[in-house]
Amino acid sequence: MKKLLIFPLLLTAIVLAACNTQTAPAAVGTDEPAPVTEADAIPEPAIPESAPAAQTVEDSLAYVREEEKLAHDVYVFLYEQWGVQVFQNIAESEQTHTDTVKSLLAAYGLADPAADLQPGQFTNPDLQALYNQLTAQGSQSLAGALKAGAAVEEIDILDLQERLAGDLPGDIRLAYQNLLSGSYNHLSAFTSTLLRHTGETYTPQYMTGDAYQSAIEQASTGGQGNGNGYRGGQR
Repeated sequence: MKKLLIFPLLLTAIVLAACNTQTAPAAVGTDEPAPVTEADAIPEPAIPESAPAAQTVEDSLAYVREEEKLAHDVYVFLYEQWGVQVFQNIAESEQTHTDTVKSLLAAYGLADPAADLQPGQFTNPDLQALYNQLTAQGSQSLAGALKAGAAVEEIDILDLQERLAGDLPGDIRLAYQNLLSGSYNHLSAFTSTLLRHTGETYTPQYMTGDAYQSAIEQASTGGQGNGNGYRGGQR
């Protein structure tokens, strides 16, 4: 009889010990951090939604269409603010660029994301935020306006270079090469105008120093393709 009673008691003790081991709370007042799992220590890298390598032809053309529209709209705004001719001249070139991409969208039977949009309006929220940021910066001073223009061209150059590094249909590749050539010229025009009007030597905002110098050299040697880019910087 005693043996029959001892066995259930031992079994109960074992079960309670196992439960306590699994659910015991952390000691209060200790400085020991919570255990870090491998997933916590090395988070998955975020892939940008607009990464060119992951984009379809439709996504790529839609983004570049609005990217070139942004350049045009920023320069029109800044010309109205400051009356410096470089903004108007480059805005006209950017209108040609965005129309070129619009033609490609039509050729591929794709919708135009900029259809019926007013100046300063964009369907892409990142480009809308960038427009708002650059026009605010460019409203503060002429130097700020010229730096805003140069920033647009830096961003365009980096984006187009990344797109051209991937696989593209021949007609789209040629168009992007022409846009890139134009951006080299525009960057050079904005930075030379900054130096002439303010005496300030431009410091790149998005590109490395070497990449910036390479872009300026591309402008002086003609870049690649016919970018219809404005080379001057006179008032």
